[in-house]
Amino acid sequence: MLDTKFHELMEFPASFPYKVVGDARPTLADDVVAVVQQIVPGDYMPTTKASSKGTYNSITINVIVNGKEQIEQLYIDLAAIEGVKRVL
Repeated sequence: MLDTKFHELMEFPASFPYKVVGDARPTLADDVVAVVQQIVPGDYMPTTKASSKGTYNSITINVIVNGKEQIEQLYIDLAAIEGVKRVL
């Protein structure tokens, strides 16, 4: 796991936003939602924004997390999606 201090800084459950930046492809948002669903099932409405040249998409998704373990696992699993460059 990651060595974060989220448990010291936040009260849970909490809404936690993730921004996933990856190669522009039509299924990126679906892949992000699928990964989030595996860890924190729920209804999600991510927003997608294309880069100025259309090379990349950024997907923003808010997740209600129950602890630092979920936050850390989502960072790891979202970063593992094919074509993802950054998870913020």
